[in-house]
Amino acid sequence: MRIFDPHIHMTSRTTDDYERMYEAGVRALVEPAFWLGQPRTSVGTFVDYFDGLVGWEPFRAAQFGIRHHCTMALNPKEANDPRCRPVLDLLPRYLEKDGVVAVGEVGYDSMTPEEDEVFARQLALAVEHDLPVLVHTPHRDKAEGTRRSLDVVRESGLPPERVVIDHLNEVTVRPVADAGCWMGFSIYPDTKMDEDRMVAILREYGTERMLVNSAADWGRSDPLKTRRTGEAMLAAGFTDDDVDRVLWRNPVEFYGQSGRLALDEPAEAGTLFEGNSVLRGTPA
Repeated sequence: MRIFDPHIHMTSRTTDDYERMYEAGVRALVEPAFWLGQPRTSVGTFVDYFDGLVGWEPFRAAQFGIRHHCTMALNPKEANDPRCRPVLDLLPRYLEKDGVVAVGEVGYDSMTPEEDEVFARQLALAVEHDLPVLVHTPHRDKAEGTRRSLDVVRESGLPPERVVIDHLNEVTVRPVADAGCWMGFSIYPDTKMDEDRMVAILREYGTERMLVNSAADWGRSDPLKTRRTGEAMLAAGFTDDDVDRVLWRNPVEFYGQSGRLALDEPAEAGTLFEGNSVLRGTPA
């Protein structure tokens, strides 16, 4: 089973997670820029974070045979903080970098006027830089947030096939499917979706335009939820080809619209870390 996790926050994870993911079949991933759990107070902290997403984290992932890509954006939660607004002026420089395959996460947290403005501006950046978009739907009033997200996407002029609306559930999937956007689902141990619910949605809506992710971050989450979803699909009667479409070919198709995917084995695979040094080769 080959796996491309289209939304996972590896900055919050350990090297043990990378090892387990590789053993489970993960060979590529996308890490969206997001909120780190507490407010950032200056633009400089975003610069350091963005630099890590395009520099250190791809190098770290490569040690374990996994191709790392990322998306860039001012996230919805911090869009409300005026101290963070200058981040929008930094984004063009990062949206041109190799390995940046979309604008995201953009969208809504509390559906404020500030979030409306930042969302629209970043969709315009996606048009300008010819990149697809990853849209975060809010955890509160998700149905209304999804509806408003689709309205803003339509107003932007972006083709729906270049947009994934993420963190969907049984209540919100229908309008996204009807709009022609890609449908994203985060599989979590306790919250959001689980494997069995995801299988039920795939039975109803099919496997086209479906992206399944673990979204694993600093909260209670599981970076192997993509694998567990594939296993649940097989147990429910889906074919190996169905699983490959959902867990590999779909994310490749969506993020491939950026023209920046690298899916060959990283040259650094097999490198090991010991303290602050880097040791080449594979242990005996």
